[in-house]
Amino acid sequence: MVQTLNWLPPRRPYAESPKTYNHEVDHHTVAAISIAGISLDVLGSLYLAYDLLGGQHGPLRLITRAVTYSVIFGIGYGLGLGFFFGLTAGITSGITLSIEFNRAARGLDHYSLPWEAFFSAIRSAGFAAGLYRTLGLGFAIAFAVLTTIGQVLAYSRGMRPTTDYFVDLRPRFTPRLFWGTVVRTIGYIATALICSALIHHVDHPWAFAIRVGLVTGLVTGIGASVTPFIEYYADNLPERRLGIFGIALILCGFSLQSVQYWLALLDVRVT
Repeated sequence: MVQTLNWLPPRRPYAESPKTYNHEVDHHTVAAISIAGISLDVLGSLYLAYDLLGGQHGPLRLITRAVTYSVIFGIGYGLGLGFFFGLTAGITSGITLSIEFNRAARGLDHYSLPWEAFFSAIRSAGFAAGLYRTLGLGFAIAFAVLTTIGQVLAYSRGMRPTTDYFVDLRPRFTPRLFWGTVVRTIGYIATALICSALIHHVDHPWAFAIRVGLVTGLVTGIGASVTPFIEYYADNLPERRLGIFGIALILCGFSLQSVQYWLALLDVRVT
């Protein structure tokens, strides 16, 4: 008796087709969004813990100013010069300005010039970090050095963020602040042109320099005009509103942190 075997050739594995993605997002952007979300969660928790932080006379006044100014300057710079620039310049500007305004709100004299130079260097470092990704390290360092020198000169001549400081429910924009904004705009245009000519050539240098100067001047002017309003609410917000604001910050932070998971769910490639 002959036994027959039904032999079948082994199956070839099917070649897997490469996965296609609808869009691409830079991984630095995803990381920045996640960090911003975590930061908002932390700040929201601090607002909810208002009483534990000492109430009106605790550190939350400083935190309130830092958050508010960071958001205002961050949105302004971000709309004009890109998200990452808005993130770095907004945070550094918000933190340093809040420290100076918090001192003025307590009725104390302004900081000494070395401290003001330190604050200027921090703000300039935020600008440099925002420019580094597109224009390189040399351009960023030169820009930071020149803008720091310019801010220190302004401080030495009595032009500082707390100039004409007062607290009110209406905006203010005095002639002195107006001319300070004009000088700042011209200074940043000149700085961008100098860095473009000597360090790293930028395509359409005049257009870029005017853009940097106008965005900086416009955001500075708007920030100076709404300062009395922000200062009033930093010291007079009721506890319930602070709690609501804290919850809103936590929800915003949660939304930003979930971006990375939405990207994976929607098949958006992270480069």
